[in-house]
Amino acid sequence: MAVSMAGQKVRITFLEKENQDQAAKLESQKTEIDKQKTETEQLKLLSKEQAAKLETEINQLKQHSEEQEAELESQKAETDQLKQQLKGQQVAFSVSLLDQGYGDTGPFNTEIPLIFKNVITNIGNAYNPQTGIFTAPVRGAYHLDLKLYGHAGIQTGGLLLRNGENIFLAHEHQSTAGGVSASNGVSLLLEVGDEVSVHLWANSMVYDGANHDTTFSGHLIFTM
Repeated sequence: MAVSMAGQKVRITFLEKENQDQAAKLESQKTEIDKQKTETEQLKLLSKEQAAKLETEINQLKQHSEEQEAELESQKAETDQLKQQLKGQQVAFSVSLLDQGYGDTGPFNTEIPLIFKNVITNIGNAYNPQTGIFTAPVRGAYHLDLKLYGHAGIQTGGLLLRNGENIFLAHEHQSTAGGVSASNGVSLLLEVGDEVSVHLWANSMVYDGANHDTTFSGHLIFTM
C-alpha cells in the first residue's frame, strides 16, 4: 500500500509537472497569438495609411493636372488674344477710284463722297470699297495719302475727312493744256472706330483709268 501511495505521489508530481508545462506552453501560445493579433492590427492600420496616402497622392496629381489644364487654357486664351492684337496691328490699304474702264468724276456744285472701288491692297480689311470709308480697327498713329489726277482748265481737288471733319485739301488748278495732279498726306492719331473718307471738292473733277491715276492709301504706323 505504501508503495502504491508513493507511486501515486510520483504520478501526481509528474502530472503536476506536465500540467505546468502545458500551462506554460498554452501561455506561450496565447502570447504568440496576441503578438500575431497585434501585428495583424498594425498591418491593417498600415494598409489603411498606405491607402490614404495613395488616395492623397492621386488627389494631388488630379489637382495638379487640373491646374495644368487651366494654365494651358489660359495660355491658349492669351495666345489667341496676342494673335488678335497682332492681326489688328497689320493694317494697310491702297485703292484707286475706278474698278474698270476710265473716265472723269465731276464737277459738281457741292462736295460728294469719292468711293474708291478698285482695291489694290486691304490688309486687315479696314477699308470698305462699298462705302469708300476706312475705319480704324485699333487706336494708333496712321499715315494717309491722297493722290488725284485731273485735266488742265478745271480745278482738281479732294478733301480728306476724319469723322466728317476736314483734315486736308489736295488741290491743283492750271489753265495750260495737259494733265494736272494734286497730292497730300498726313499722320493722324485715330481712335478705334474713327472713320476716314475722301470727298471730291466742289466744282472739281478727277480722272482715273487703267494706270490708277487717282488713289487713296493708308497704313498703321504703330498702336498706342
